[in-house]
Amino acid sequence: MTMNTTTATAATTSTVDLPGGIATAEAARTRLDFAKAAPKVFRAIVALDAAARQGLDPALVELIQIRASHLNHCAYCLHMHTNDARKAGEDEDRLHMVAVWREARHFFTPKEQAALALTEAVTLVADGGVPDTVYAEAAAHFDDQQLAHVLSLILTINTWNRVALATGKVAGTDERAAG
Repeated sequence: MTMNTTTATAATTSTVDLPGGIATAEAARTRLDFAKAAPKVFRAIVALDAAARQGLDPALVELIQIRASHLNHCAYCLHMHTNDARKAGEDEDRLHMVAVWREARHFFTPKEQAALALTEAVTLVADGGVPDTVYAEAAAHFDDQQLAHVLSLILTINTWNRVALATGKVAGTDERAAG
């Protein structure tokens, strides 16, 4: 017996209902609201974040926050900071290259590269500390005050990533808009 099989392929277009999906995911979230449960702690992190940014180029701030959020797998913060970077005029190509900046160095200045390397070392500190070469390169591009602010920013975004991950924040929402 011979079987003829014809496969008809219909062009199907599927679209994702992103706003609906975000609303559904947010409604299903069952973890605590950190800002309401620990308002003093939340405000202290907000204050640290604001202080850390002072004197730093806003584009650099977003690159640091994006890279740490990549490393920490924090979709909530990654979505927020890529949107903030776009609003601040950041180039879309550069945003796509942050995760692979070492292979795309020509997209970033030496100063940005030093900050990204330091971000990786501090974020992944348990993997081998902060190598002297990484620290020295960052120190060559930033004065002491700027370097302290870069480090503070890295510490702050790592804190925010951990808060967002621990409390199940949903990518695509931004609670700053509600505040």
